[in-house]
Parts: sequence; C-alpha cells; structure tokens
Amino acid sequence: MFLTQNLREALESLTSNKLRSGLTMLGIVIGVGAVIAMLSVGQGASATISGSINSIGTNLIFVIGVADEDVTVRRPLTLEDAQAIGDPLNAPSILLTSVVYQLGRIKVSAAGETVTMAVTAVTSAYDEIRNLDMAEGEFLTEVHMNGRASVAILGMTTAENLFGRTEGLVGESVRIQGQPFRVIGIQASKGGSGFSDADDIVYVPYTTAVSRLAQRSGEAPNRVDMIVASAVSAEAVADASEEIRQILRVRHHTEVGKDDFTLMTQQDFLSLTSQIMGVLTIFLGGIAAISLLVGGIGIMNIMLVSVTERTREIGLRKALGARRKDIMIQFLTESAMLSVCGGLIGIGLGTALAFAVGQIAAATGNEFTPVVGLDSVLLATLFSAAVGLFFGIYPASRAAGLEPVEALRYE
Repeated sequence: MFLTQNLREALESLTSNKLRSGLTMLGIVIGVGAVIAMLSVGQGASATISGSINSIGTNLIFVIGVADEDVTVRRPLTLEDAQAIGDPLNAPSILLTSVVYQLGRIKVSAAGETVTMAVTAVTSAYDEIRNLDMAEGEFLTEVHMNGRASVAILGMTTAENLFGRTEGLVGESVRIQGQPFRVIGIQASKGGSGFSDADDIVYVPYTTAVSRLAQRSGEAPNRVDMIVASAVSAEAVADASEEIRQILRVRHHTEVGKDDFTLMTQQDFLSLTSQIMGVLTIFLGGIAAISLLVGGIGIMNIMLVSVTERTREIGLRKALGARRKDIMIQFLTESAMLSVCGGLIGIGLGTALAFAVGQIAAATGNEFTPVVGLDSVLLATLFSAAVGLFFGIYPASRAAGLEPVEALRYE
C-alpha cells in the first residue's frame, strides 16, 4: 500500500510538468537506446563472423610462416613442405593439402574492361579443402598443375566486372598482367563478409603463377604464403596439427618451442574472434554508457530544482508527521520512475536502431543481422534504474534533511 501510494504520488508529480519530465528523460532514452544498439550490433557481428568461420569447415588447419620471436634462422614455407605434409605415410591424420600464394592486386582485363584485383595461386585440392562449389565449369586439376596451364577460375564479382555477366564464360579469355588465360570455371557465389567480397577473386595454378606471373627476385624457390590442410575428421585436428609440427620441425631443422611457423585451427580463429568482439562490444557499450551518465546528471539537476520548488510542501509533510525516510523514498521513487520510463522508451529506440542497421546491411548485400539479446535489455534496464537511484540519492537526502520550521518559512 505504501509503495503504491508512493508510485501514485511520483506519477502525479512528474505528470504535473510533462515537458520538463520528458526533457529530463531524454538523456536516459538516448543512453539506453545507444547501449541496446551498440550491444546488438556487436553481438550480430560476432555471430556473423563465427558463422563464416564455421562455414569453412571444422577440420581445417592453416600453416603460416610466422616464427617465434627468439628464432634467428627462419625458413619460408614451400611447396615441398605441403607435399611432405600431404604424404599419408608422414601424416596419416591429414586428408588433403594445398598451398596458397598471393600474387597481390594486379591488373586483369577482358572484353575491353580492366580491373585491379586479388589473384591467388593454389593447387588442385584447394576447392575440396575449402568446400568451393562451381557455378559452371571445373576447378583446377593436376593436369593443369603439371602442364603449367594458362587457365583461371573467376569469382562471381570478377566475372560480372569483366564481362557484365556470370554465365556462359567457360572458354572465354582474360589477360592477367597482359598474358592470356583461358577461363575454365566460375566459382559459385560465397557472398560478402563485412568489408570483403569473397567473389572478387581469380584463382590460377600455383605452378603457372611461379613460372609466369610471380616477381620472386631474392625469394626462395617454391615459396608459399600459406599451407592449408584438412584433417580426416574434426576429432583428428589435434593429431593432425602435431603431425604437421613434427614434419616441419624436421624439414626446417627447428627445435621444440622455436618454430619458424604458426598453426591456426578453426577453434583458434573462433577464440580470437570471440576475444576481439568481446573487447569491441565492451568498448562500444562503454561509450554508450557515457550517455546514460549524462542523463543521470540531468535527473539529479531536475530533482534538486524540484526539492527547492517543493520546500514548503516538504516542511508541511514533516510537520504532519512524515518521517525522514518517507521524504527520501518519495523523491527516490520519482527519480527512479524518470529513469525507468526513459529506459523503457530507450529499449524501443535501440531495437528500432538495430533493425534499421540490419535493413541497411541487407540492402547493401551483406549478411549481417544485429541481435537484440535479453541480456542486453536486462543490462540496460538495470543500469538505467541504478543511474536513477544513484543520481536521486543526493536530492532525496537533501529534501529529507530539511528542518520543518525552516522549510515552512521558505519562500
């Protein structure tokens, strides 16, 4: 009954000056809306990136030439390293291997159009390892590798940019660095991921790239940027990783703990992504929380004005028997109600902002959906209520501390 009465009196007090109450809540509305929007975008980005990593397979191992800091002699990864890893006698837990060599962004022209794009040299097992589907034609084969064939696989975006269409392109010719290559296949669309476009790519045989396209002055013969391997199963990734380490340590003459290479598995990518997105979400949430603090300061300011305006009312209530805690609870209820009402409106605003971001992403062709989680809503609600109570304590305490006689004489 006491709580109901306090709530009713607080509501009457706030509605008696609707404009002032609305402007006071505005800071909390913006703050809570920003928190909800920021957290939902962060959770949506994390879910999108995790989904992309999961989609590439659960048994992949990536070997890159990043060495430990105390390694003085560093040998690059080579095609022969990949072949040794792919030997079932050396690594029975490995199913397939492929090398990746980035030629960088170079000029590719066809049908009068010239674009600059990423050209990647790979070996024939790359499509099976990365689960690449072909929209038409075939992927690179061992015949192309052994014959150093001038053939290329185009992504959907590349095909559209060069020819203005994505069908009927097998047999067409493109020029890479001015040299003719025959199109033998079009990769099925992989879709955009954030700021990158997996369809804006050209694949060529590794052997062809080394002999005709690569600028390798001063580099080791057959150097590669990365070796991609697939384990026989997701459960065999740990054994396969250890087999790769043992093979490369023997071939590179490195000691345990002084590797001149680094292994990354899908779980490593997921853990790294989770850490990065967690830090980013906390950072964005912290920025948004500043708006809540500003809103709280606004509540304190208005409540102090309210105490001054209602000094005689406070004195009269005390003269009639109201206790110190009654006055304090009355003003705390008003500040909390301001904050909670602002928080509820802010939740609606933040949800609307998150929905708008999702619609913009969909309109631009990106698969990104902000996630408004229950934890975000609860966090924003509790934080806004805490802000209202915290910034309402001083005005409430000031009102409760007034002496009845002095309050009644106040003009």
